[in-house]
Amino acid sequence: MTNLVEPGQALAAAARFPSAREWPIGAALLQFPAVTPDGVVVQEAGARAWSSVLREVAAAGFDHVDLTDTWLRPGDLDTSGLTTLASVLEDAALGVSAISVTRRSVIDPDERVAEENLAYTLRTVDAAARLGIGVVSVGLHRPLTPAQRAALWFWTEPGPVDPVGDERTWAKAVESLRHIGEHAAAAGIEISLEMYEDTYLGTADSAVALCRDIDLPTVGLNPDIGNLVRLHRPIEDWEQLLLRTLPHANYWHVKNYARDFDPATGAYFAVPAPMEQGMISYRRAVEIALACGFTGPLCVEHYGGDGLSVAAANREYLRRILEVKLAALDH
Repeated sequence: MTNLVEPGQALAAAARFPSAREWPIGAALLQFPAVTPDGVVVQEAGARAWSSVLREVAAAGFDHVDLTDTWLRPGDLDTSGLTTLASVLEDAALGVSAISVTRRSVIDPDERVAEENLAYTLRTVDAAARLGIGVVSVGLHRPLTPAQRAALWFWTEPGPVDPVGDERTWAKAVESLRHIGEHAAAAGIEISLEMYEDTYLGTADSAVALCRDIDLPTVGLNPDIGNLVRLHRPIEDWEQLLLRTLPHANYWHVKNYARDFDPATGAYFAVPAPMEQGMISYRRAVEIALACGFTGPLCVEHYGGDGLSVAAANREYLRRILEVKLAALDH
């Protein structure tokens, strides 16, 4: 087992950790569509529709939610809309772990789209400031292709790829993400960079290098390695991914997958799994995170089926592990 900090350092860090029950663990909203059952766009549906979803999240035992922008885009709400959203969150007794910006790459090959995505992300940071949210998670992944949208599981089809070794595109990523980070820092907000396959955040080395090149204390990593473990191809060892990225993490999407490989055919297989049953041992992952001094919010995600109920079970699994691991730091 690799030791990341000395025992004395871990003990000192323990005083800064939230308790297992107080640690912010938000529910992702991936399973909630952007259109209501009666055909109204959620963005325009208002308090009643928003309240319906958020109260359902609270009823599943959550006290935090990740405002995933596939459901609702806070960055595109006006002042009145943000006030309404704040009221609905308060009525549901929900805090917000973060806003997650998805598939809005600031280095999209279409320069117009890249500029729009940058402007949208800056608006999202402003919305986070208005709502008192401390973290905005962003990434470099792009919209799903038609083949991905048609697949049962979108990760079984190849998606867009950032150009490897393209110094100009890399420099643009650094410049744009640093601009977002500086804008966020002025408002007291942290930016977290979500790991995702085939982007400059798609490997441990590249993600850490990008974070270091941006070189802002308020820009860290979201080591969402579930995005990598589910791929139907060879992957980096999950434990090594976490050992190398968690020291730079300030937010963390967590989910798990069952994964298999048939050497006779060369075929890989992966499907979503509850966190305690998948390939990644989150007992070990939490141990690594605490050793690194990670104190950021968590977000539980799950694709397929009753994602909210699986996420709620994942939340309790995490709290059980946090309780025992935090207690071990006190002894």
